Amino acid sequence: MNHPHSNPASLPEPSLIPVQGWHCSHFFYRWNRSELARLDPLHISRDRQQFCDVLNDVADRPQRLQSFIISGHKADLGLVMMDPDPLRIDRVHQRLMATRLGQALEPTYSFVSMSEVSEYLPDKEQYAAKLIRTGEDPNSPAFQAKVSSYERRLPVMLAQRLAPEFPTWPAMCFYPMNKVRNVSANWYLEPFSARTEMMAEHAQSGMAFAGRVSQLVTASVGLDDWEWGVTLWARNPQFLKEIVYTMRYDTASARFGQFGAFYLGYLASPEAILDHCCIR
Repeated sequence: MNHPHSNPASLPEPSLIPVQGWHCSHFFYRWNRSELARLDPLHISRDRQQFCDVLNDVADRPQRLQSFIISGHKADLGLVMMDPDPLRIDRVHQRLMATRLGQALEPTYSFVSMSEVSEYLPDKEQYAAKLIRTGEDPNSPAFQAKVSSYERRLPVMLAQRLAPEFPTWPAMCFYPMNKVRNVSANWYLEPFSARTEMMAEHAQSGMAFAGRVSQLVTASVGLDDWEWGVTLWARNPQFLKEIVYTMRYDTASARFGQFGAFYLGYLASPEAILDHCCIR
């Protein structure tokens, strides 16, 4: 609905491409073994190839795509995809379901979100003010070096949040989350300064796992049933357990965090997923 005093010339063109950030989707599937049993065993190689071709298609794939073997009964396989165009992402799902093996593929869960820059990520001036609050001398060479270093790192940090490269580490964990809005604890009624301090504590806990765990937080407010999705990649599954346990003690999680179902996955090619699921 157009505001009567809005200036059309100042409005962005209608588009599916975000002004900032990329679309992100997580898809999880389970095999229907009864439907698999109906497949012609003489054509299973052809059916496997058709399935794998969809995920290996270089020409029409999203800019980020990884496939996983999912551990446990919630799903058998999962996909994590990102692209500026949401329909390029969704087309992979539709093409998979349209394959012969897709007739035996049951979607069990999906999560739709977008990448964003957190409002709690300080810019150069906010970072400098934080250093001063912690007792740094703004006239000292050490202070200037820290601010300059942060200024150089900031563009990389922003790019990693908006259009991240996916690590090729073996273990992945995904879960949706909210910030609670209870009478006794309502994140959205806390002052911004208090929320910033709690998120800084939360980030500090995560930094202890640098090099072992990589994190992507995407926003789903208005897009899905939860407010954020958290995707973690780790060099070893043990690190996933350790980082989630450690960060649960932070105030932002202990008092205000609400978490959905966890999905644990292991990075695998489409061919390896089919082999693991005994479809051969």
